[in-house]
Amino acid sequence: MTTVPEKVEQAYGQLPAGWRLEKLKFFASVFNSNVDKTIAENEEPVRLCNYTDVYYNNHITPDLDFMEGSATTAEVEKFQLKGGQVIITKDSEGWDDIGIPALVTEDMPNVLCGYHLSVLEPGLDLDGGFLSWLCRSEPLNDQFKLGANGVTRYGLGQYPMKNAYIALPRVETQRRIARFLDEKTARIDALIEKKRMLLDRLAEESQARITHAVTKGLNPDAPLKSSRVNWLGDVPAHWEVLPVKRVAKLESGHTPDKKIDAYWENCDIPWVSLNDTAVLRSADYISDTRFNINALGLANSSARLLPPRAVVFTRDATIGESAITTRSMAVSQHIIAWLCNEERIVPEFLLLVIYGMTAELLRLTNGSTISTIGLSDVKSIVVALPPLKEQSEIISATFDGKGKIAIVSSQIEASISRLVEYRAALVAAAVTGKIQLDAMPKEPALEEV
Repeated sequence: MTTVPEKVEQAYGQLPAGWRLEKLKFFASVFNSNVDKTIAENEEPVRLCNYTDVYYNNHITPDLDFMEGSATTAEVEKFQLKGGQVIITKDSEGWDDIGIPALVTEDMPNVLCGYHLSVLEPGLDLDGGFLSWLCRSEPLNDQFKLGANGVTRYGLGQYPMKNAYIALPRVETQRRIARFLDEKTARIDALIEKKRMLLDRLAEESQARITHAVTKGLNPDAPLKSSRVNWLGDVPAHWEVLPVKRVAKLESGHTPDKKIDAYWENCDIPWVSLNDTAVLRSADYISDTRFNINALGLANSSARLLPPRAVVFTRDATIGESAITTRSMAVSQHIIAWLCNEERIVPEFLLLVIYGMTAELLRLTNGSTISTIGLSDVKSIVVALPPLKEQSEIISATFDGKGKIAIVSSQIEASISRLVEYRAALVAAAVTGKIQLDAMPKEPALEEV
């Protein structure tokens, strides 16, 4: 008789009569793939099902765009995809990405399971569709996560997979549950996709409004003139067209030597870096930073302490994420700061200009592995500048409209979170026998937004 650990029993909860907890290895073959992406002349040409094919798809079907590869005859025999198999991710830089499954829908003799993946091949008493849903449920997926080793990169060995416990009803019940979840989650996923598409449309609308405001102003009847700058197009005739550097001073940053502990002890100076990208992306103002430095570190770098109301934005990795500082801060070498001459340009207006010139920033971006904008390109940025009074009007109207869109977007994001939670709860309840398949509650409706 199998002795099930107490924590596993608690995770699955009380199972229905006829269900039992058993180790996966007694009902499925488990093996890791060693088929790499290298194409060798003395091997057979094949197609490879890779990590991303599994990670981004619930099902592995013949119409996926598999990459070309090669394999030995023994590898073809062992790792060719067969209908009913479940392929899971076994290696990842993130703990949450361990054990993500995808169900193979049919035999694919010329498609092989690639590296960084494991094959779970069910026997006669285990349905592949049910096993796939089990892998997505917390009681089993958490066992995979806890079985993974690593610090910066995690790897799941065969032993913890084989010895993970699965809830096992009769095969007929397994198939009913799998069909039920296929249907129900497809409806939920469709609702989520609609909401995400709506979020995209709202983001596009907000972007278009900002771009129009900083290039055309608020008066639709204002006479226009050519700016002779592609991204600006025609601008109000009374606006100035000039480089930003004529109305704001550019400051580049620097990172003090991280190997010298004395620079990073008892720190009280906010230091804007790429670690603050999420704040820069979501907020108009930045008050606190992920890391601080001290006066000694600042003195031994080429950066300087910048005054409040500097407009900072990322020049590397994720380009153009911006905010206005609310207090004195320093910035890393990955961040650019503009110190505005507020008699000519208001920081909030420059911030809106940066928001509105996304396409232009993309044009100026260089680099294949890490995106970057050179300082010379930043210095060449040209803006259309209205009088200060008109800048204030544009700031007020645009921030108000942006805020309203943000409120609606947050409501949609909250409803997506509720649907995701409902979906996870539904899967967990179904694969542990906590629900009657014919008496399920109705899924949350798509709110009017």
